[in-house]
Amino acid sequence: MLRTGGKSTSVVSGGRKKVHTTFDDGSEMVEEYDAKTNELLVRKRRTRTVLGKENDWEYIVGDAPQTFNPDSTLMKESTQNPCFSRKDSKVNFEWRVRNLPYPPSTYDVSIDHNDGKIVIRTSNKKYYKRIDVPEMKVLGAPLEDSCLQWKHANNTLIVSYRKPEEALKADQEDQKFIKQAKTSTGGADMDLDNPEGCKQQ
Repeated sequence: MLRTGGKSTSVVSGGRKKVHTTFDDGSEMVEEYDAKTNELLVRKRRTRTVLGKENDWEYIVGDAPQTFNPDSTLMKESTQNPCFSRKDSKVNFEWRVRNLPYPPSTYDVSIDHNDGKIVIRTSNKKYYKRIDVPEMKVLGAPLEDSCLQWKHANNTLIVSYRKPEEALKADQEDQKFIKQAKTSTGGADMDLDNPEGCKQQ
């Protein structure tokens, strides 16, 4: 769904199917799928500034790599700090915040309908997060309170948003694209407005 209108190249490496998509505005998206199951493991994107400089990668799905160079970094982030990541299920968009030891009564998870984001608050003011759902914006669909759920267990807050039918259909199209790319692209460019036809190198 988020790949529409771009041009992609694909390669299999280290047991992962990697798809790199570039868009006309210079932005990029990289996705990594399990080469055997086609499960989405990582989806990240980056945009460019007005002057053309590349911004940092924004991880939509999966965890950003943690890097620490003792020769150049004076401080290392504590492993006890809250850690936010997204990994969807088949029927839900799903986010996890690890290292939140507070009882369930501490958390308030709601939808800000003014800007279409999910908001996590804690009554002790120890954690605050606004969650964007880019797939819903692509669909032009508002977030619905009835689709939002959350639970807390083992120091982890799990927030789920039930995918609408349009998103489930888009997931099926993504799976068709990945399976086709695995067998037919051979790493060649694929025009996502016309995925049946692959450009010849």
